Amino acid sequence: MLGNALLFLLKTVLDLLTLAFLLRFYFQLTRVSFQSQAAQIIVTLTNFAVKPMRRVMVVLRNLGFSKLDVSTLLLAYITQLLLTLGTLWLSGHALRTTTSSTWLTILSIALIGVAILSISIFLYAVLIQAVLSWVNPHTPIAPILNNLTHPILHFLRKFIPLVGNVDLSPLAFIIAGQLLLATILIPLENNLLSTL
Repeated sequence: MLGNALLFLLKTVLDLLTLAFLLRFYFQLTRVSFQSQAAQIIVTLTNFAVKPMRRVMVVLRNLGFSKLDVSTLLLAYITQLLLTLGTLWLSGHALRTTTSSTWLTILSIALIGVAILSISIFLYAVLIQAVLSWVNPHTPIAPILNNLTHPILHFLRKFIPLVGNVDLSPLAFIIAGQLLLATILIPLENNLLSTL
């Protein structure tokens, strides 16, 4: 019972931390204003790790990655890797006797975890944006959601015309995202976990 509680706590804390790192990465990528209160909270929560990691990643900036904040994305991956290792350890898996193929599986599970959380961020952002557009389109979080979802929805609007002045691109994205999670990413993660 204590093991289950520790596993729940570990998963909650590290998933939330990964979420914060990914939000910071996607906020920068989609040019969300960091003057908003939500963005300031994300910056404050992640600065403890992002600032030191940026100093380490100076070499990558010299290689042409200066426009992307690779440090936050790498921190999200490391956090998911720690979650995977912690989950295995709490489940009684002997990490010292792990082979190279098992380590490759563990690294892949962490990568899939980042992909699942990334898709979830955009699914919830699109869903919340759609609901707020009907209920309260002028809420303070609307510009953040609009900037975050604009690249995806703008791309989809090229292929999905308005139907009676109704934009169906959010619905199409939600269906596609859920389909991707349910048919590819989550089953792949479960298959990899079952091999450990």
